[in-house]
Amino acid sequence: MQEWSGAGAVVTGGASGLGAATARALAGMGLKVAIFDLNADAGEARARDLGGIFCKVDVGDPASVAAGLDRAAELAPVRVLVNCAGIGPAAKTVSRGAAHDPALFEKTIRVNLLGSFNCASQAAARMVAQDPVGDDGARGVIVNTASVAAYDGQIGQIAYAASKGGIVGMTLPMARDLADKGVRVCTIAPGLFLTPLLQGLPEDVQQSLGAQVPFPSRLGAPEEYAALVGQIVTNPMLNGEVIRLDGAIRMAPR
Repeated sequence: MQEWSGAGAVVTGGASGLGAATARALAGMGLKVAIFDLNADAGEARARDLGGIFCKVDVGDPASVAAGLDRAAELAPVRVLVNCAGIGPAAKTVSRGAAHDPALFEKTIRVNLLGSFNCASQAAARMVAQDPVGDDGARGVIVNTASVAAYDGQIGQIAYAASKGGIVGMTLPMARDLADKGVRVCTIAPGLFLTPLLQGLPEDVQQSLGAQVPFPSRLGAPEEYAALVGQIVTNPMLNGEVIRLDGAIRMAPR
C-alpha cells in the first residue's frame, strides 16, 4: 500500500459535502490538506479544524488554480488531488419553446469539466517534478468526481450529464499520459448522496430518493465516498478506472 503521510493533499469543493468528508479523511491519514472552495467562511472553518489551509479558488479559472496550488505547496508538496467541486443546474434542451440557456451550459462545463481538468493537469505537473517515493516510483494520485448521470442522465440534466461524461472520458487517457511519470488517476461516479443539495429537501423526499437505491436503500453518506477516496489513494493497483459508488442504482428518466 502507498503511504502518503506528511504529503500535501488538495481537495476542491472541500468546504462541504463530499469534499468536506474527503478532507477530513485525508487529514486523518496524516496528509496536510489544502481546501479549495469559493465559500470562504465554511472553508476556513473546515481548514482550521483539520490543521490545514483554505484557498479561495475558482476551479474554472486556470490562474486562480495556479495561485491556489502555489499556496498549497507552501504547506507541503502536493501528492494527492481530489476534485469534488461542481454544480448541478437543472434545465431541459427545450423548455416552453425556448432553447437551453447556452451560458448556463457553458458555466456547467467550465466548473465541472474544465475545473477538474485545470486542477488535475496543473497538480500533475507539480507531482511529476517531485522525487518518486516507494518501490513503484509513485509521485502522486488524482481522484476526479463524475456522477452516475454520466451514464444515466435524467430529464433536465443535459449540461450536468455532459460535464460528468467528459470527466469519465478523460480518466483513462489521463492515467495513460501520466503512467510513466508515477501518477495514478481514478474517478468516482457517485449515485444519490446526502450532499448539501439533498439535505435541503424535506425528509420525506430524501427517504423517497433513498428508496430508489436497490441496496442499501438509502442515500449514501459522504463518509462512504471519502472511504473510497482513501482506498484509491493507498492502493497502487487502482489506476485508470471509473468506479460507480451507487448501491446498484440505474437512474430513471425522471
